[in-house]
Amino acid sequence: MDERAQRLVEEKEADSRTRSYHGWADKVVTCLLVFWTAFELWANLTGRLGAVKLRTAHILFLLPLCFLLYPTFRKEKRRRKAPPVWDLALIAAAVFCFGYILWRYDAMAKTGRLNQTDVWIGVVCLLLAFEAARRASGNLALIALVFFSYFALWGRFVPGTFGTAAFTLKRVIKSLVWDTIGILGTGAGVSATYIFVFVLFGAFLKYSGFSQFINDISLTLVGRSPGGPAKVSVIASALMGMINGSAIANVATTGTITIPLMKKTGYRKEFAGAVEAVASTGGQFTPPIMGAVGFVMAEFMSVSYTQVMLAAAIPAFLYYLALLWSVHLEAKRLGLSGLAPENIPKAGKVLRERGHLLLPLVLLLAMMAMGYTPLYAAILAIFATVAVSWLRKGTRMGPKVILRAVVEGSRSAIGVGISCIIIGVIIGSVNMTGLGVNFGNLILRVVGEGQLFLGGIMVMVMSIILGMGVPGVAAYVIVYAVAVPVLRQVGATEMAANLFCLIYACLSNITPPVAMSSYVASGIADSDMTKTSLIAIRLGIAGFIVPFFFLDNPVLLYGSTQGVPALLTLYCFATACIGVLALSSGLAGLPERREGGGLVLLLLTRGMLVAAGLLFIHPSVASDAAALALIAGETALDRLALHPKLS
Repeated sequence: MDERAQRLVEEKEADSRTRSYHGWADKVVTCLLVFWTAFELWANLTGRLGAVKLRTAHILFLLPLCFLLYPTFRKEKRRRKAPPVWDLALIAAAVFCFGYILWRYDAMAKTGRLNQTDVWIGVVCLLLAFEAARRASGNLALIALVFFSYFALWGRFVPGTFGTAAFTLKRVIKSLVWDTIGILGTGAGVSATYIFVFVLFGAFLKYSGFSQFINDISLTLVGRSPGGPAKVSVIASALMGMINGSAIANVATTGTITIPLMKKTGYRKEFAGAVEAVASTGGQFTPPIMGAVGFVMAEFMSVSYTQVMLAAAIPAFLYYLALLWSVHLEAKRLGLSGLAPENIPKAGKVLRERGHLLLPLVLLLAMMAMGYTPLYAAILAIFATVAVSWLRKGTRMGPKVILRAVVEGSRSAIGVGISCIIIGVIIGSVNMTGLGVNFGNLILRVVGEGQLFLGGIMVMVMSIILGMGVPGVAAYVIVYAVAVPVLRQVGATEMAANLFCLIYACLSNITPPVAMSSYVASGIADSDMTKTSLIAIRLGIAGFIVPFFFLDNPVLLYGSTQGVPALLTLYCFATACIGVLALSSGLAGLPERREGGGLVLLLLTRGMLVAAGLLFIHPSVASDAAALALIAGETALDRLALHPKLS
């Protein structure tokens, strides 16, 4: 990552504003990270700790490391010899308080009652969690504070449906600290298991040379086609975003290479930035890894991960198909060519030198297919990554490289882990006040029973807002608690509701006014942020439209609905592919120059393509017939425009 990209990411993402130490403090931090990694791998591999003890022990590492690495203030000096005294005090308080919970929890669980010490320890734990979230997740801490204050303070004064009971301090602390619906709840469980293990797996893949393999194989696939560099960006960013689960970090790393290359090829700077932002964002809901969120979704719905992966496959494919087609149309319009053959690596050479790095991913998927848990499969895949790296001299991971992978992976898990902890406050407050149910009832009264489309629009807006500036997994956990129940109440299936909310929470990365991925990409491209974001919305249009179609008819979510023939899904998938191509063509405009007809005919034909695209995406034979008629009409008008003498 170059200096400009680093500066841009630091503006928007707290994970990039961490401290660095030198001397003894650096060695202490490194040892803590290594010990934490070893503990997490042992705990998840053996399963000897119960859920609550694992979550508490996880927080015992998370909070001290957060206070060590995340600065108290933005303008604080980052390069230090030792942590400030106040952070040492916070670390001591975190170790003592959560150590107390670890020691006392079993006794408390037997009686279900808190003594006065338990209450005040809980108060300190809550304050520590908010301070860690203020440093590591910024806006999310403010959102959690609003939910907490509604639960604990002012909700009782709200009249009508959204009014709450008057909760005592003991009840608040028991719910948010000592029960498994608060900071020791789902969020902490997700962080201690799936997030940590898969973030670590991503770091090991990176240091094994997998990133270079992805870039080279992408070049061999599409490098020679028109606008090759942009298509390489799409494929490489999709694959890396799928693994690392952070759209912003992905833009900052791959974008520093792909965006200048796209500009050099001839793409406009706003378009180049938008392509990278859209490609990086989609990786968070793209199988087979889905940035680890797919495993969380499977856990929440109590289904196999294979079912989630298969359901997400078609929407993700349509998203990237529309993006690649838009990139191709832009290349044809600008008259761009692909890269010269001498700049394209030979496929055989790439596979010989780095193809073995695919083996850990193959092992991961194979073990899950055989019925092993994703955690067990991922941990073995981490060890397999080190083992297969030794098959070629150029990819061997020695002790120093392994240490760097451990340090980077565990450091990367801190920020999203803190986000998951503070999300526990949101989930606990929603559950205790009945806010989610009340909000769902309000939407039902507004839109009526069974009004999936209107309910979907409201949930789409809610998911985008809740997902702004939040890592993909954390964003999903929030919308799962707040937005998914709303869709279930208006008639959506469970899988459709979960994927709907996940996709829109991720798309907040390219949706103004926040659009963090677009912001970082526009900074690298030196382009206007607003223009870049608007182009990104057009390029990612399939992501904004397809969820409404599978919400109404889940046939596009393969395997999610019982009794749907595979051939029907295949047919609907084929017509949906044609649909997103037509939709993208209508929005971008076909590259041929029309000699007749003027602006009115141009707008008419593009409108017909958009309408045909929407009809094709809708899973119905009647809509497909109407779409074919529109395509035929558009083709006839297009020929008249190109050859006016034929009329």
